[in-house]
Amino acid sequence: MIRFCSLVFAGLFTFATSATAQEAKIETSLGTITLALDAGHAPATVANFIRYAREGHFNGTVFYRIVPGFVIQAGSYDATGNARPTHRPIALETASGLKNERGAVSMAHGDEPASATAEFFIDLADNPDLDAKPDTTGYAVFAHVTGGMDVVDKIAAVQLGGANGPLPPKATPATAVTITKVTIDDPAK
Repeated sequence: MIRFCSLVFAGLFTFATSATAQEAKIETSLGTITLALDAGHAPATVANFIRYAREGHFNGTVFYRIVPGFVIQAGSYDATGNARPTHRPIALETASGLKNERGAVSMAHGDEPASATAEFFIDLADNPDLDAKPDTTGYAVFAHVTGGMDVVDKIAAVQLGGANGPLPPKATPATAVTITKVTIDDPAK
């Protein structure tokens, strides 16, 4: 009986925690994507994303990297390929055990593990090669898509071959997919 009560209590705690999780809404030129932010597993990464969102950093940027069956990426580039200024990089939070699976949202980083700023990507498939392992740093998952995965798939299916962007045309949309606004909803307030 005690074990049953403990399981019920644990289930209620999990439900209460998820019911008060912060959400981000990414409004794009192709529809809205809703994310559940996971501050319990990636607190610094979530705080970083919220800071950029509340500053309006993402508004008017584009999904500039699309690799069908792998990821779509956005964060700091506008439709002409110009990058916006960013804050100092954050520490890499991959010890949480969160996985780069379909619908996961992770921070992109450069060659150095603690070099993430505003760049993020959404996994289009399960991508275990992006998870932290003993011999790799991996990429920090900080959110999951809870609504609009059809929009993510629509973005992933756009025609590529665009000339404006930091990457070769084979990964850049021919017609820009713009993030018009990112808002943060905090149900706890």
